[in-house]
Amino acid sequence: MSKGFGLFIVFILLSTYLRAQDTDPVKDMIENYAEYLPDDYDLSELTERLGYYLKNPINLNHATPLQLKELAFLSMLQINNFFIHLKRNGLLLDILELQGIDGFDVQTIGRLMPFVTLKSEPALYVTGLEDLYAKGNSDLIVRYGQTIQTQKGFTDLPGSRYLGSPEKLLFRYKFVYSDLMSASLVAEKDAGEHLFSQKNGADHLSFNLSLYKTGRIKKLVLGDYSLQFGQGLTLWSGFSFGKGPDVTSVAAKDVGLRPYQSSNEVSFFRGVASTLSLSGNIDMTTFVSFRKLDASLKKDHEHGLTLQNIGTSGLHRTSTELKNQQDLEQLVYGTVFQYLSQNLGFGFTGYRSEYQHKFVTGTQLYNKYGFTGKQLINLGFHYNYTYKNVYFYGELAHSLNSGLAIVNGAMVSLSPELSAVLLYRSYDRDHHNFFSTGVGEATETSNEKGIYLGLNYHPFPKWTFSAYGDYFRFSWLKYRVDSASSGYELLGQAVYAPVKTFRAVLRYKRETKQQNPDAGNTDVYLVRVLKQSLRVDCSWQLSKALHLHQRIELAGYQKELVDERGYLFLQDADFKPARSRFSGNIRLAFFKTSSYNSRIYAYEDDVLYGASSGAYSDTGFRGYANVRIRLVRQLDVWGRYGIYIYKDKENLGSGLDEITGNIKSDIKIQMRYQF
Repeated sequence: MSKGFGLFIVFILLSTYLRAQDTDPVKDMIENYAEYLPDDYDLSELTERLGYYLKNPINLNHATPLQLKELAFLSMLQINNFFIHLKRNGLLLDILELQGIDGFDVQTIGRLMPFVTLKSEPALYVTGLEDLYAKGNSDLIVRYGQTIQTQKGFTDLPGSRYLGSPEKLLFRYKFVYSDLMSASLVAEKDAGEHLFSQKNGADHLSFNLSLYKTGRIKKLVLGDYSLQFGQGLTLWSGFSFGKGPDVTSVAAKDVGLRPYQSSNEVSFFRGVASTLSLSGNIDMTTFVSFRKLDASLKKDHEHGLTLQNIGTSGLHRTSTELKNQQDLEQLVYGTVFQYLSQNLGFGFTGYRSEYQHKFVTGTQLYNKYGFTGKQLINLGFHYNYTYKNVYFYGELAHSLNSGLAIVNGAMVSLSPELSAVLLYRSYDRDHHNFFSTGVGEATETSNEKGIYLGLNYHPFPKWTFSAYGDYFRFSWLKYRVDSASSGYELLGQAVYAPVKTFRAVLRYKRETKQQNPDAGNTDVYLVRVLKQSLRVDCSWQLSKALHLHQRIELAGYQKELVDERGYLFLQDADFKPARSRFSGNIRLAFFKTSSYNSRIYAYEDDVLYGASSGAYSDTGFRGYANVRIRLVRQLDVWGRYGIYIYKDKENLGSGLDEITGNIKSDIKIQMRYQF
């Protein structure tokens, strides 16, 4: 293995001398963050947002801060500097003028260019429904997917089993009329579910109708929507970034009210919401949401039915999952006031959540400060202020009759080559919020304090360095941590880009936490858990039609006497022949890890809007192939086949997902019709 490893390293290093051309900007974005998201995270919200602006570029001379925030990879300091430049110097005549704006290096401009333009679009006017339909754009997607091998849950078991069919189906229709109106309908069925059930009809159905720029009404959404304000501590739903190789991502870029168009069945509101302009700089967003959530209920002699937990998987395959489906009514209503100007923004948020049944905490000691009751009121204040080359931001969130969550940060451009981010967070152990997200180690904004420092350094046109350190402490117990604990996370990355979009990456990450010792060890109370990874990654264009990408990644996991290692080799090839109806990509990968503890994540290409992050563990091979065929100008068809082949395995998976044998494979077919 050492000989093969050495040859692979030589192969990687030799490749850095070849010239490159354009890479996929959407893939590049997701690649940076996929490993930091949960295994089953729905990335379609991000991919669709970026895909929309690839097809409908933003006119930079008439862009709004909201539009540039939606691109996700621009920092707030860059966005503010851009608008200061426009105010001082007037409209851009050439996109290359961006080079004169602080923070806009060659790589940032290269990443931005596919999403922007300087050409003005003619104004659209609606004279009737026929005119609206004729000038609008419709997008219809139908997707089918299925695991080829039979999983245990689909066999004729005497006990629990999957009651539905094994295919996974998605139907999505979206209509957009310029930036004035949109509508969408999403229907989805997971593997093991019924397409329709007697209890709730379609397993998952999402719809919304949105109007924009109607008098004082900036936005009006009927149906399903998401809300994203401030730094996410008080009110946030849907997709969000956190810590990652781009250190500026720890400053959230809120977009306010948005129609919800993802197939994720959990992170949205349902009802009506609007954003009104009260004056030139003051907006008011009001919302009312009523939903039925999946929940596990328990009979209590004193309180009747009580709530044990809210289901977040969106799966309704077994009799138990179907029993819990939509068993809990949730009512949420509130208001957000915001003041927004060129260099100053602040807002006040207040809303109330009401639940049909009462929350009760579990008997475990770490649940002592968990939320109890049926109603919760959340209040918050968020701000941002730009002073010269410094962007200050933060948020204070309070759940009534309980604790606080606070985050304060500063992003500064120290020189044209060097920028830094400093962030402090403090989440009380009794802070409660059902709609929040924030920088941190835990999924909830509670029981954590930490300080984060990140640096971006661009000393030469071809080189970029980034690094961050994050120290965190938990003042109360956690799951599998029976005492106060602490830890830290370090990441360093070097990127070499000798030509326009070529990229070679060297990345090291180290994370240390504390955890209960393994069963049988009574000598110590908490032990150290250390995770490390080292990545060498590069890609290049052999020709206009063929793009290659390689990666080597090493991983380590240590806890007490356990010392695990893992590695991953992968080779990707993308082919996009000019003027051809066919395009696609393939991956061949070999991985070996001691267990799931030392798993390695890697972004995987998929059908359109189907991007995912694969977790590679144990020993085996991974391969997949995607193909896209443009049948006619408006009709595209995608096909995907993926396979895992494991060594020395008699069964794969566990529980009802178990497969007999050492092979797991799946197929997808997707059609997209635009009209």
